[in-house]
Amino acid sequence: MTRFYGVLGAVAFLVMLGIVVGCGGTVIDGTKTEEQLQASLAKSLNEKVSSVDCPSDQAVEAGATFTCSVHLSNGKTDTVTLKIRNKDADLSVIDLSETSQQGQ
Repeated sequence: MTRFYGVLGAVAFLVMLGIVVGCGGTVIDGTKTEEQLQASLAKSLNEKVSSVDCPSDQAVEAGATFTCSVHLSNGKTDTVTLKIRNKDADLSVIDLSETSQQGQ
């Protein structure tokens, strides 16, 4: 079930989440992405977000997508799909869907 209603309006973009440059190339700053996504989703969903888990090795490639797990305080877990808009690592939320329910 997609929980797309109103969420994209509130979290339509996460600008300049940060990038990390290392010997393996340029990657999204996973920690900063998780922190900003947690705050944005808590407001837009009107629910407490316990934590967000994003990959720490996502390369910055315009047009690429990746997913993060969103853990809600009610025990549910959602998946948010983010799209990298450009080489500056600007991100857009393109989908938010429920992946598990409490007790399942």
